[in-house]
Amino acid sequence: MTDAEDRKPQSDEARSAFVHPSGLMAPADSESSTTSEFAVPDGLAVPKPGTESETTSEFALPDGLDVAPPPAHEPEGSAFSTPRTYSARQAAAFTPPTGVPLVRLTKDVPWQDRMRTMLRMPVTERPAPEPVQRHDESGPAVPRVLDLSLRIGELLLAGGEGAEDVEAAMFAVCRAYGLDRCEPNVTFTLLAVSYQPSLVDDPVTASRTVRRRSPDYTRLAAVYQLVDDLSDDETHVSLEEAYRRLAEIRRNRHPYPGWALTAGSGLLAGSASVLVGGGLLVFVAAAVGAMLGDRLAWLCAGRGLPEFYQFTVAATPPAAIGVALTLAHADVKASAVITGGLFALLPGRALVAGVQDGLTGFYITASARLLEVLYFFVGIVIGVLTVLYFGVQLGANLVPDAALVGDPQPVLQIAASLGLSLAFAVLLQQERSTVLVVTLNGGVAWVVYGAMHYTGDISPVASTAVAAGVVGLFGQLLARYRFASALPYTTAAIGPLLPGSATYFGLLGIAQNEVESGLTSLTKAVALAMAIAIGVNLGSEISRLFLRIGSAEKRRAAKRTRGF
Repeated sequence: MTDAEDRKPQSDEARSAFVHPSGLMAPADSESSTTSEFAVPDGLAVPKPGTESETTSEFALPDGLDVAPPPAHEPEGSAFSTPRTYSARQAAAFTPPTGVPLVRLTKDVPWQDRMRTMLRMPVTERPAPEPVQRHDESGPAVPRVLDLSLRIGELLLAGGEGAEDVEAAMFAVCRAYGLDRCEPNVTFTLLAVSYQPSLVDDPVTASRTVRRRSPDYTRLAAVYQLVDDLSDDETHVSLEEAYRRLAEIRRNRHPYPGWALTAGSGLLAGSASVLVGGGLLVFVAAAVGAMLGDRLAWLCAGRGLPEFYQFTVAATPPAAIGVALTLAHADVKASAVITGGLFALLPGRALVAGVQDGLTGFYITASARLLEVLYFFVGIVIGVLTVLYFGVQLGANLVPDAALVGDPQPVLQIAASLGLSLAFAVLLQQERSTVLVVTLNGGVAWVVYGAMHYTGDISPVASTAVAAGVVGLFGQLLARYRFASALPYTTAAIGPLLPGSATYFGLLGIAQNEVESGLTSLTKAVALAMAIAIGVNLGSEISRLFLRIGSAEKRRAAKRTRGF
């Protein structure tokens, strides 16, 4: 410090209260010149730290006592972040005021019923998942499980399965690998599935588009068997094994060659012509026309033409043969020939699937399926009307009533219904083990229809609905017995009930400028088609209603809206 700084007076803030006033001698010891009022007076002995007489707190820990260090505090984070000790499988769910209904899902029932029951329940009320397939300690690969479920759903939807059954299969695959918070969604061309690990985790969503549809019920049965094995706790199928089996299902060839499918089209058309009163010559003519139409449709498909034009082209040969026989004044029922050809083209499978989706609440998919049926039907109408119009202009005398003249022949018609169902099963590529069963089911359907309509003189619409209900009931029972899909046991059996004659009469009336009678017949055809679809679905629902599926509440459905 310089001399100038020493001479400068200090301020009051810089002067300590314990500084000795001027004129007072400070102690010789420079270290104790400035002391606190709490300083120990001179001459007072104070024990040094660490000695026995050190003053300690009564709460101090004795020497030699080991105490665990305090736990480290969790870092401050968001209130929505998952705690370290949280486990989605052990977390207690919120119980609603009304209570959670008790659900018992026994394992001796088909997996379709168990999955439908859980799909109709809210996520928070579903039973805890019981993974039946093994995986490593880190858990299943979520993206691969979702992809597997989508691929399985794609094959089922492309094969003509209903949207509800497709969702049940996708949900069963996810549950088999322990993914409980899954929500599948099925529309006509799009499949999606979403998985949320917990309430605080981000969901994982995957989707897949269905672009091609091919009715192959052998492949459909194989997919159902795969899903059944995945849902069985005694059959352990890893993800790699599931993918391998799925690839084999895709690569498998159709059970019937191309010539068998063409012959099946001929047998179907010929049997249908016998059902409406035709003889041997009518049978042959209808079979030839249907086989020609089938080959022309295959040719159009190879050239990339849409299905609308394929149906239009396939409908022209049977109509052309019927008109040609009429112009040649042959002693045959030309109307029966054309009617038999129409039986081979009517999209009964798509119609039943569309109505079933609508009755089960999948309205978007049902609308798309019914619109597809409408397009196919318009294509058939254009093809047949074109031929009939030129036939009428050339002087062909087509009498609608000629197709049904004569007394019913029960034995011949029952044989024809069996042949029609057999041919339909071949066209749908069914397994050989199911062909005989569905053929007998078709014969039973025609017996019921004939007994009610011809013997009991009951309305054809009511008779068709009851016969279709019997088909649906038997088909669902057989499917439950074999733990398989109900389509292979019902679709081919409704073949004898298809409204081929009513469709032909409506088209003929329009071609002959009798629009009123033609529209009446077409309306009857639509009513018969709806009766078939509703009857099949009602028979299936009746079987589910009276069969025990392991839950007291069965499967939940939407309540009636009561006008609002």
